[in-house]
Amino acid sequence: MKKHLAKVLLALSIALTTALSASAKSWPIAFNCVPEDAAVYINGSKMSDTTPVVINIDQKVATKIMMVQFRKEGYKSKTVTVTFDKKQLKANPVVYAKLTRDPNASSSREKTLNEQQMTERVDRHSAGKTSMEETILRWYFDSDPRGARIYYRVISNAPAEVKNTNETYLTTTPLEETKSFNIQGLTYDNSRNVTIEIKVSKRGYEDQVKRFNVRQALDQQEISVFFELVPKEEPKPAKKTGEEE
Repeated sequence: MKKHLAKVLLALSIALTTALSASAKSWPIAFNCVPEDAAVYINGSKMSDTTPVVINIDQKVATKIMMVQFRKEGYKSKTVTVTFDKKQLKANPVVYAKLTRDPNASSSREKTLNEQQMTERVDRHSAGKTSMEETILRWYFDSDPRGARIYYRVISNAPAEVKNTNETYLTTTPLEETKSFNIQGLTYDNSRNVTIEIKVSKRGYEDQVKRFNVRQALDQQEISVFFELVPKEEPKPAKKTGEEE
């Protein structure tokens, strides 16, 4: 009943704003989840602190692939990928997700770590012995257009403990899986000084790079990003000698 009422209220809210939004070249899209009061991220950018909510999405974004993430403390974050055509946008769409409780969640990530994890010390010559190295996270990468090659590397500001790595090819977008970072020598203490670099590359488009702090990724139990690829500019042909400007 509550779920139905929330959808009705969202639909009414959309109807009231549709005319204004259309004239501004944006579309109102409703976002909701169970339980409510989750933050909404679209293509990696935070758009709202709570749900249910109606957000006016620029037409150029609304008619392409959108990676929508719902985050709520105490629950596992949920990411859904949606695409709408103009006909669907006129029908007042609702993006909906159901969150599940995170059994390891608490008000502080540090409280979920045992004493060994909190005090582990390591150097790069004795890597492979820390429990944080095998921490499992959710990986989610997507792009528009899809089919971009994904590369991954580790950038360390603590080289005595965690090594920098060369760029490694993973697969093509979209990628969604659960796996560990497998960063040798990683501890919760030094994770704040380690960054993951994700690069995507597709022929005819500019390469794009985004970086993520490992401590933050461990706290969120997820690393996700959406890339809006930009076409490369075609080089202008050189003018022949004597040709007028």
